[in-house]
Amino acid sequence: MDSSSEELLERAISAMLAGIEIYNKPGFPYRAESFAILAINGWELLLKAKWLYDNQNQMESLYVTEKDGNIKKTRSDAPFTHGLDYLAKKFVADKVLNSLAWNNIQLVLEIRDSSIHFYNKSSIRTSIYGIGAACVKNFATAVRNWFNKDLSEYDISLMPLAFIDIPQNADGIILSPSEHNFLSFLESIGNSEYDSESPYAVIVNVDVKFTKSNDADSLDVRITTDPSALSVRLTEEQIREKYPWDYNELTQRCRNRYQDFKVNKEYHTIRKAYEGDQKFAITRFLDPGNPRSPKKPFFNPNILRELDKHYSRKPQ
Repeated sequence: MDSSSEELLERAISAMLAGIEIYNKPGFPYRAESFAILAINGWELLLKAKWLYDNQNQMESLYVTEKDGNIKKTRSDAPFTHGLDYLAKKFVADKVLNSLAWNNIQLVLEIRDSSIHFYNKSSIRTSIYGIGAACVKNFATAVRNWFNKDLSEYDISLMPLAFIDIPQNADGIILSPSEHNFLSFLESIGNSEYDSESPYAVIVNVDVKFTKSNDADSLDVRITTDPSALSVRLTEEQIREKYPWDYNELTQRCRNRYQDFKVNKEYHTIRKAYEGDQKFAITRFLDPGNPRSPKKPFFNPNILRELDKHYSRKPQ
């Protein structure tokens, strides 16, 4: 990658990290607005880095030209470059940028542009977290897909709203016309087609619950691989929701997803390697109460991300 596009990429990552850091600061009253400003800055720089990378690092490819053919200039007489909206729409049309990611960016743009008042007791606040979490997720996915750079070293995530005290009883709130308009805009874009196989999302739904107990013998529970830890059992519905695919469904998904996929010994070997990891699969007795009954594996859609490492996806 050429140095100019690489520099833009690093600046894009720095902008997003700054937005996350500010959002996660305790007692910071302007967190959502600040995050939106920096996140959009990060996305614009990322799109420009990708544009330069795809155009042999020709800076002129980013310049806006007037009708007379001259380069448009800024107030300081510097070349005027194409903005986020122009680049994003070009990339979406060329299937470089996922449409779900673009829909999410538009929501973050609206937060930045409209300077909405964010009330602690308003339902808007929860929506902002879902939008921001999806924004960070999409950004990290694009960086990995476009530049083969993994951002896991930064441990990027937004602090869940559940860690902020929220009163159990909230007074009614009269929303301003701009807030009503924003919620309508959020609903129109947030209802975009959901793709469970896509690593991109418009809004991330978050449901974190804390239950207080005064019982002296109540126990703390955490997710762990420690075999001595307290067991927490999921209901039948929760298990099927987490692992919705059986072998036939997974195989058909692979046929639809990959251009070089074959149901052969290699596929069975790859698939079975993930059946022992509960992030991707769970094996269940067909008759849960009978240990002698046949067993059957069920798969979480996340397994496709691992299979992507072994097969080539069909052109979208």
